[in-house]
Amino acid sequence: MNLGQARARLVCGGAALAAGVLIAGCGSTYRPVVTPVTPSGPEAQPSSYAVVVSAPSPTTPGIATIIDYSGDTVLAIAPIGNGPETFTIDAVGGNGYTINSDGTLSNFPISSSLQAKQVEYSTLPSTADPINLFSPSFGLYAADQSGGLVDVFTGFPESFKLAIPVAPAPVTIVGPSSSGQRDYAISQNVAAPTGVECNNPPFAAPTGSADAIEISTYTLTSNIPVGKCPVFAVETPDTRRLLVMNRGDDTISVINSQDNTPDTCTPFQNQNGQWITCHTVLPLSQAGLKVAGVVPPPNCDIATNPTCGMPATAGPVYGEYNAATNQLVVADYDGGTISVIDMSEDEYGNDSNTYANPTCTVNGVNSYANCGAITGGFGTTYTIAVGNNPAAVTVLNDGSRAYTANQADETVSVVLLSSHTVERTLPVTGHPRTVVSTQNSQFGKVYVASPDSPYLTILRTDLDIVDTAVLVEGNIVDVRVTTESGSSGNTNSVSRRPGYGQPCYLPGAANSASLAACRTLP
Repeated sequence: MNLGQARARLVCGGAALAAGVLIAGCGSTYRPVVTPVTPSGPEAQPSSYAVVVSAPSPTTPGIATIIDYSGDTVLAIAPIGNGPETFTIDAVGGNGYTINSDGTLSNFPISSSLQAKQVEYSTLPSTADPINLFSPSFGLYAADQSGGLVDVFTGFPESFKLAIPVAPAPVTIVGPSSSGQRDYAISQNVAAPTGVECNNPPFAAPTGSADAIEISTYTLTSNIPVGKCPVFAVETPDTRRLLVMNRGDDTISVINSQDNTPDTCTPFQNQNGQWITCHTVLPLSQAGLKVAGVVPPPNCDIATNPTCGMPATAGPVYGEYNAATNQLVVADYDGGTISVIDMSEDEYGNDSNTYANPTCTVNGVNSYANCGAITGGFGTTYTIAVGNNPAAVTVLNDGSRAYTANQADETVSVVLLSSHTVERTLPVTGHPRTVVSTQNSQFGKVYVASPDSPYLTILRTDLDIVDTAVLVEGNIVDVRVTTESGSSGNTNSVSRRPGYGQPCYLPGAANSASLAACRTLP
């Protein structure tokens, strides 16, 4: 054996000895160390609730029902005020409010553990005749028919603070969901309203108006004329445009809310040299095309298409603005249509349009006259036939589809907004008056409420089918959702009480013959 072989044997022997010592020190069996891997599973669903207010009878407590988005399960039930008449939730989806037949205002937190003891009550002024509620992220406002007022409530529970005089017959209030400079009270200017003047054509009501209320001081700074029988309004998320739906003359009044004036101007060039024009009134029907000051939509050549594909009458009653597509989608109750309207703005907040001559230059001269006809952009309108008497419409957060509550047909129309076509029509329980949506995961859900049914119909938007129906206690007054996407809150923070141009609980002339008939919950 040479010296190298001896050293190799010594090293191998030492290694074997060391291994033996280690094994002996840990017992007779080798025990490998195993680190468990816990699977993460699917991503948790964002928290979102559908909140339903129902009324077993006009004189007994109403019921607030909290329904989970992910499982369609009832999480909580609590009694609220007697005979709830109208309902909404705030812009963050944290609190719900009802006006009740016993002259009280219910305040309740939206929670999966809601209990009766958490429902608070405020007393309305003895002379108050509130029509609708507006609930931004803080504060609460009521359109009060008693003397033409806006009632302001603060705190929690919300308690009456002051009344602001506005134009006669205020019907709704709209403003920024969170911080902003002003809100607007929309009034019909009817001296002695019966409550159904704007529910039955022909409409003999005068021109309505929008009163600007400065939030910091609760004072009025302008009174802006709008169309006949204004019934609803939407403000764009950037608070630059207020869009008022006028059922009496089938138009949309456009208010430049950053300037607090009608959206009117002499054509001018913006900071980039692009020519800008303004749009004060947008038509929704053939009758609307004849209103003074109305210009046909950019996508309509009135010479070759005098109707612009619009119905004879429209009767707008509700609308939603979709931020993903910069479109206003309007439910035209009297025309059986929806109107999809482009609301594009430039980077400076001006109405944005395209022109036949994009450069607006001829022979080296740049002028608005050389732009030619407006061919697209702000005001471009597509009219889509849906079911009879669409009382409401909701648009998915991504802007892909709209769903209409066809009150007379007891159906929901599913509309593809990319092609402006009806994809399918789904039957629902009762005569639907409200439809709301949330898009919190790979698929969304649409909630359909009918005032002549205790069932909330739920649709799945990945398949556009009726998923299930949830039974609540009593017929449904209204429904809201706490979020419209995985991160956003609720933009639908205004209530819609029947009458004053808003659809009655049931369709038909008999039900709109008087305010009492219009508001009788089946």
